[in-house]
Amino acid sequence: MPSPSQLHTPKRTSPLYTPTDATVIFVLGGPGAGKGTQCAKLVSEYGFKHLSAGDLLREEQDRPGSEFGEMIKTYIKEGTIVPMEVTIQLLENAMSMAIEKEKKKMFLIDGFPRKLDQATTFEATVVPSLFTLFLHCPEDILLQRLLNRGKTSGRADDNADSITKRFRTFIETSMPVVDYYEKNGKVERVQATGTVDEVFATIKERLKERGVEVPKLTFITPSS
Repeated sequence: MPSPSQLHTPKRTSPLYTPTDATVIFVLGGPGAGKGTQCAKLVSEYGFKHLSAGDLLREEQDRPGSEFGEMIKTYIKEGTIVPMEVTIQLLENAMSMAIEKEKKKMFLIDGFPRKLDQATTFEATVVPSLFTLFLHCPEDILLQRLLNRGKTSGRADDNADSITKRFRTFIETSMPVVDYYEKNGKVERVQATGTVDEVFATIKERLKERGVEVPKLTFITPSS
């Protein structure tokens, strides 16, 4: 299996972007916390570019001519974590394309960082994050949500055993990321047990406190 030292990723001693160039908010929460749903609402209202680490990896492994495709397939087949160098490179590529072609400056990164070293490496080489949005929800509620979703989702991991394992993995690997940023005043912990709209209203309040406002619409008056 390829080692991280074999990856042809750029090495740099300072971040590629400044927070002025790109505003990044990490979105973390246990399985079933509603990350995708809330990200979709944020994209619609604020114009964020939503980047899912998992989606980027799946797209890359199937992209013809991909430098990382076979490597990703190998790691996934072996049931091991794809090296963070690959995930960070894919996130950087997606951000650069959105900045250049779509003129985007605000990003939601969902499903990353999953471990503390991923967080610190991303911030040291790509861009420091503004803060982490942590959707907090008790395990029993997450379990019930996912079991209900499993009735129609067709996902093999939406069963009690898999959900419990996924939750334990989140607690063991991702909660240290939340704790680290919380100590540095860079976490907005939102209770995700209410309705979708109630949770979104709270998120909007937290964004406003952090200086992130809903963009004002510009109306062009037709000339006479």
